[in-house]
Amino acid sequence: MKARRILMSLGGVIICAVSVGVFKIAALGVDPFQSLMSGLDKLIPIDFGTLYVIVNLLLLTFSLLVDRTKIGIATFINLFLLGYITQFTYDWLLTVLPAPSMAVRAVCLAIGIVVMCFGSALYMTADLGVSTYDAVAIAMAGKWKVAKFQYCRIMTDLVCVAAGVGIFLLGGGAFGAIPTIAGIGTIITAFFMGPLIEFFNKTVARPLLSK
Repeated sequence: MKARRILMSLGGVIICAVSVGVFKIAALGVDPFQSLMSGLDKLIPIDFGTLYVIVNLLLLTFSLLVDRTKIGIATFINLFLLGYITQFTYDWLLTVLPAPSMAVRAVCLAIGIVVMCFGSALYMTADLGVSTYDAVAIAMAGKWKVAKFQYCRIMTDLVCVAAGVGIFLLGGGAFGAIPTIAGIGTIITAFFMGPLIEFFNKTVARPLLSK
C-alpha cells in the first residue's frame, strides 16, 4: 500500500508539473503560486527549475520551523521535480507550438485544467505530504488559528498573485502581458477546480488506492 501511495504521489506531481507547462503555453493565467513564480522568473536570471527549488526550500524552512506535520515524501518529490519538469514541458511545447492562436491557447488552458485536476487527485489521495506552499495556509489555520483553512488559502493566493504581478512588472514585464500570468486561468484554478478534483478522486484516485 505504501509503495502504491508513493507511486501515486510521484505520478501526481509529474502530471501536475506537465499541466503547469501547458498552462504556460496557453498564456491565459496560471495558478496563484505559479503567478508568483512567473514574476520571479521574469526578474531573476536563473532557470525556472532551479528557481522553483530555491523558493520551495525557503518555504520548507518555514514549515519545518512552524508546523512540520504535513511534510512528507510527496513534499520533497514536489520540491525537486515539479520545476524542472514544468520547464522541460514548456520548452518542448514551444518547439511544437511556437506561435499558438487564441483558439489553440484556449484548448491548452482546458487541457491544462483537466490534467492538473487529475494529477492533484492522485497526489492528494496518496496523502504523503503536501507542497511547501500548501503547508503555509495549513500552518496559518491550524497552528496560528488565523482563520479557517479556505480563508487562509485565499489570503496566500491573493498575496501570491499580487506579488507575482508586481515582481513581473519590476522585472520589465509589459503591463499588457499581465493576463498571461494572472488571467482567466488563475481565476478558474483558484475557484472552480475543486469539483473536478473531487470527480477524479471518486472515479480514479480512491478506487486505485483501494485496489
